[in-house]
Amino acid sequence: MKILMVLAIVIMTISSLMMILVSAISKKTSTDREKSSPFECGFDPKNSSRLPFSLHFFLIAVIFLIFDVEIALLMPMILIMNMSNVTNYTIIIFLFLLILLIGLYHEWTAGALNWAI
Repeated sequence: MKILMVLAIVIMTISSLMMILVSAISKKTSTDREKSSPFECGFDPKNSSRLPFSLHFFLIAVIFLIFDVEIALLMPMILIMNMSNVTNYTIIIFLFLLILLIGLYHEWTAGALNWAI
């Protein structure tokens, strides 16, 4: 057990030293206003280079990804149904779907699914 702890400390020390060394080497010492400004055919830009980002669209996209992953978790459960006990399978599926429905209800009541702004 002592060997594992000593090995872990040595690994953490080496990795910390490497991260500090890399961050010290990679720092830029000078910042140039021309290099940090956006480039538009050699002229100063007319408009802001940053476009407004819809936070609501981002939240809808994250919710979609979460439910997409949940569907990917549900699909193999159909194949497992033949190999498992019916009672255990029913309880597991019921709890999983209950958690999904509670999350959906929470998002609905919080107004995360309303697209009208």
